[in-house]
Amino acid sequence: MHCGVGLRQAHYEQALTLPDPGRAAAFVEVHSENFFVDGGAALQVLHAARERWPVSLHGVGLALGSAAGLDDRHLDRLARLVRRIDPVRVSDHASFARAPRRHGGPMLHASDLLPVAFTEASLQIMVANVQRVQDRLARPILVENLSAYLHWADGALAEPDFFNELARRSGCGVLLDVNNLVVNALNEHDGDEAAAVATACRWVDRVQPGAVGEIHLAGYDDSGELVIDDHGSRVHAPVWQVYAHAVRRLGPRPTLIEWDTSLPEWAVLVDEAARADAVIAAHTLAVAA
Repeated sequence: MHCGVGLRQAHYEQALTLPDPGRAAAFVEVHSENFFVDGGAALQVLHAARERWPVSLHGVGLALGSAAGLDDRHLDRLARLVRRIDPVRVSDHASFARAPRRHGGPMLHASDLLPVAFTEASLQIMVANVQRVQDRLARPILVENLSAYLHWADGALAEPDFFNELARRSGCGVLLDVNNLVVNALNEHDGDEAAAVATACRWVDRVQPGAVGEIHLAGYDDSGELVIDDHGSRVHAPVWQVYAHAVRRLGPRPTLIEWDTSLPEWAVLVDEAARADAVIAAHTLAVAA
């Protein structure tokens, strides 16, 4: 079993009383920032989960692409959490959020995952920030590709090439979010699923296989003019198609079912994880044959 699920508060009680947790998921992933407080009920839950599964820490607040640098307090809290939990993986996003105020004062924070320009300057900033995180944590981290609803005019590097260089220069890995690839491609191609799948598969073909340390799968909302990465439904068919291609191209990778809104019953998450495991199993059998 390679596939895990996101552990959210609505499922704490059920997940932590399973008679055989290993049959439900290979690992669980939590948002790091939800467990920064020293002590308390949340941290007790995380320790209980760590006794049952490997835990992956997935952050949303490092703002690795920020030219203003990292938040020392945030990094210190993450380092304490890593020491406590000894996670199997630590990850965050290729985004920025921090910027100085024009007339001084506290740093501005967007409280969002804002996309960076794929330029050499942005790459240098992110490499420096990633290396600082890795030095502080004494371990490599994974950096996730974003779903983005705008592109910078000065972007000169193809996104997968940006990630390849980031991994090569910093020693980090890539958290490949297949859902984000598909969301971006659907918006690029005005909802044309076949064209979106082809574009996302080309992205997968350009990333260095050895750099990819984890894959995310999730649902999206395609009810409006833009496809939105809302993590609020089962994985859609185009994402499964690109995931199968990624497994063929990259080989089996730890895979997470990410579900954050309109949370279903725990059994639905487990069912989605089982489907991802079936994709990996089919690939393994095909290679063996």
